[in-house]
Amino acid sequence: MNVHLSDVPTDLTREEAQAALAALRLWAANASKEDLSSMDPAVARLIGEADQPQMSNLYPQDFVVDEAYKASLPDLQNGPAALIRGAKRAIQHVGISNFRLPLRYHTRDNGDLTLETSVTGTVSLEADKKGINMSRIMRSFYGHAEKTFSFEVIEAALDDYKTDLESFDARIQMRFSFPVKIESLRSGLSGYQYYDLALELVERDGVRNKIMHLDYLYSSTCPCSLELSEHARRARGQLATPHSQRSVARISVEVRKGDCLWFEDLIDMCRRAVPTETQVMVKREDEQAFAELNAANPIFVEDAARLFAEQLTADARIGDYRVIASHQESLHSHDAVSILTEGETFKADSLDPKLFNTLFHVG
Repeated sequence: MNVHLSDVPTDLTREEAQAALAALRLWAANASKEDLSSMDPAVARLIGEADQPQMSNLYPQDFVVDEAYKASLPDLQNGPAALIRGAKRAIQHVGISNFRLPLRYHTRDNGDLTLETSVTGTVSLEADKKGINMSRIMRSFYGHAEKTFSFEVIEAALDDYKTDLESFDARIQMRFSFPVKIESLRSGLSGYQYYDLALELVERDGVRNKIMHLDYLYSSTCPCSLELSEHARRARGQLATPHSQRSVARISVEVRKGDCLWFEDLIDMCRRAVPTETQVMVKREDEQAFAELNAANPIFVEDAARLFAEQLTADARIGDYRVIASHQESLHSHDAVSILTEGETFKADSLDPKLFNTLFHVG
């Protein structure tokens, strides 16, 4: 379509120009690709057809990205401070959560285990920076993924992505389910108990803290209910049973420098504190033994917190710690809970409103 300026009236009114533009767009809506491609660019811009090359909808299998092309790609997340939206404030933690990969861990007795691990990696973000490149955290971590993991390896991974992202503070947390073979109480059977464990490395203001988290499941028999049941038997010859329930303690400990604190060591401390751990393989003689074990160790939630604390305090490899216990009552529709902390690492005036909901374990 060719338009000659000499043929266009110069005394058009605004309304006539708008009508002409509407007619032009109506024509363009029904025009062929050939007609549209041959339009004068100035006219094409009026109907939105300028600089709109024909796009391919076929995936370019053979396209190769070179350095020049990569340099031309937009990167809004690492743009200037002028692109920041909202308050120009520092962010304490920004990163990625729950990227999963198989990692190898040392065990105290049985060599190495490869376990599916959920990783959370974050860094601090200064007030004048728009954002971070999230994928760099994963790429840095994958650089160490073939190693057998320890806190030293986690520190190396943290160093890499902290440097890569030019950040002051950083954190890595790794969650996994750790299997330990447990023998039954009397029958001689054995089976695997799975422990929810997490390793956490936190760097803040140049100081690094190594933290281990463990969820320990046990049965809690109410001492009051046990006494009332025995009273009914003695006083009235009435059969009665005390209430007991599945309970969870979330143990978090700061690991000091020095001798290794094995996962199994922390599990053993919990068993010494509260020996009524839930069972794996059970025959009748084991079930009877478990009833006897509970009767020998009745426990309030306050008792549980203090018994765990007693074991943690006695181990020189452990610094600050926190014990969160939840007895998920069979008597009540609510739970009995307690929190005991030692030191500044875990001290907090406020609690996550859904903290205790996360202590519910499904078998």
